Amino acid sequence: MKLASFRAGGKDRIGIAIDDATLMAIPGSGSVLELIEAGSYAFTSVERYSMKDVEWYPPVRRPSKICCLALNNSANSDRILQGPKHPAMFIKPASALVGQGGDIECKPQYGRVHPEPELAVVIGKTAKNIAARDAYDYVFGYTIHNDITSPTMRAEDTFHYRAIHPKAGDPKAIEYVDTWVSYPGRYKCCDTFACMGPWLVTKDEIADPHNLAVSCSHKDQLVTEDNTENLYYKIPEVLEFLSSHLTLLPGDIVSMGTALKKSAQGGAVQNVDLNKLGGPVSVTIEKIGTLTNSVVWV
Repeated sequence: MKLASFRAGGKDRIGIAIDDATLMAIPGSGSVLELIEAGSYAFTSVERYSMKDVEWYPPVRRPSKICCLALNNSANSDRILQGPKHPAMFIKPASALVGQGGDIECKPQYGRVHPEPELAVVIGKTAKNIAARDAYDYVFGYTIHNDITSPTMRAEDTFHYRAIHPKAGDPKAIEYVDTWVSYPGRYKCCDTFACMGPWLVTKDEIADPHNLAVSCSHKDQLVTEDNTENLYYKIPEVLEFLSSHLTLLPGDIVSMGTALKKSAQGGAVQNVDLNKLGGPVSVTIEKIGTLTNSVVWV
């Protein structure tokens, strides 16, 4: 089933796709999150809307968190000079979300801004300290995430400094250790930097989430294509790891990392500076759909 959040007839609604052009509204449900928490979605409705006439929202409009994986693509593992031996996570706020057809906001001070096409997992029930073998029991479904990123702001918000550590062999003394640290508060989390949707496809529709073609296009030109089989850490081990550190709640999003293979033209998503080139930019994932967003300068 393909679920969506949208506005039509002057009201916010949720619904399902009944064909390639029509949405059927689900009566009595205020949000997809409420539907997930209820654990049931049997319904009938006569309210139908043309997809071309609705305003799209992200499928889950207010998740408690969007957990994103960094550098999780095995096809590009040679790019990692040093890194952790476990999934590396950062969190985006719900305020960064924008739905299908929405605008990605760019500002001059953002510098370079590029897309990152990702498969996203929607959590179906509370997950804390779960085992990898049980991970799919906690998955409600899947959606598309375009993880908008500004390398310019990342560089500006990176510190090279001398960190203070307790000195080995003398717990009352300190020593200084050269280190680098960067925080994603701006370069990953600005308003509209989490494009998501248009569909939340329930997990029963996708037998193997690690065998899905992923592509990203800019102004109808292919930028990159890949497959979710190239994700280094797969969903079971990711959910086991994340849930051992923080509780995943119904409606939370886990974005699995970027498809980054070079295109036939030799370029990659980093060549697409949305702040200079504008949009639209699209992400397509097999069995889920296509997410397209425009660009505006504000």
